[in-house]
Amino acid sequence: LSKKIQAIYLWWHKPVIDRELLQSLPNLKVIANSGVGMDHLDLKLIASFGVKMANAPRAVSSSTADAGMALLLASARRLVEVYHIAISSSMDYCEADILGVEVAGATLGIIGMGSIGYKIALRAKAFKMNILYHNRTQRKAQEEQAVGAVYCEKIDSLLQQADFVMVVVSLTPQTRNLIGKRELELMKPTATLINISRGAVVDQEALVRALQTGVIRAAALDVTYPEPLPRDHPLLKLKNVIITPHLGIKTDKATYMITEEAVENILAALNGLPVPNEVLPS
Repeated sequence: LSKKIQAIYLWWHKPVIDRELLQSLPNLKVIANSGVGMDHLDLKLIASFGVKMANAPRAVSSSTADAGMALLLASARRLVEVYHIAISSSMDYCEADILGVEVAGATLGIIGMGSIGYKIALRAKAFKMNILYHNRTQRKAQEEQAVGAVYCEKIDSLLQQADFVMVVVSLTPQTRNLIGKRELELMKPTATLINISRGAVVDQEALVRALQTGVIRAAALDVTYPEPLPRDHPLLKLKNVIITPHLGIKTDKATYMITEEAVENILAALNGLPVPNEVLPS
């Protein structure tokens, strides 16, 4: 069937797109990804075969923003810890040991203010949070005003002020290890790091040390590297960490919308029309 295949719909990074596969599909015209992140693809290699690439940014933004806020709230109120207390046989605990932190009135720093980051800001506004953001480009004034967000040209300024730091960037050579030892030490000792982008955006070894030594209060991670982590990884042994298995887009509605968006991209490419969400190699 290799000569008949004109499109590939990638679901959760499968099938693996390598040179061997591309060489075996001479009539391939488009690869549609089920999500927004494209770091698992060699974009230049694919483009060299004359194959278009597309992602699905519209479908994933709301569900991923929900996941980010869920992690923020769960970490602030220590929901995983107190769940285990609530179902324990003894229910023996001291109330002072399960005190969380307030979300209302706290400062949220959003690193990456694309469509997902902006929807997080909309949700945070409803919780009466103060919002800072760092992005390659500043949002329009009316967009900032709509969510009450303040632009930080330098990431250091955001890290020093935020009570919660939410990382929402694509993984690129520039963002790999964006949050490392230096950046963690700039954060408040009472601050929480939330990562819903890609695991490699955060230096995990530096994060483990920061959590073990009280450099920051806590972390909530929907992404790690690798995924899943080895069962003996130190992150899995820390009480001040919540880890979820890359839940960002995993809702029934988002899954359906992703498929619709992928089909739209595929049909456009096969009919010689502009691909709505085409991704070009940088």
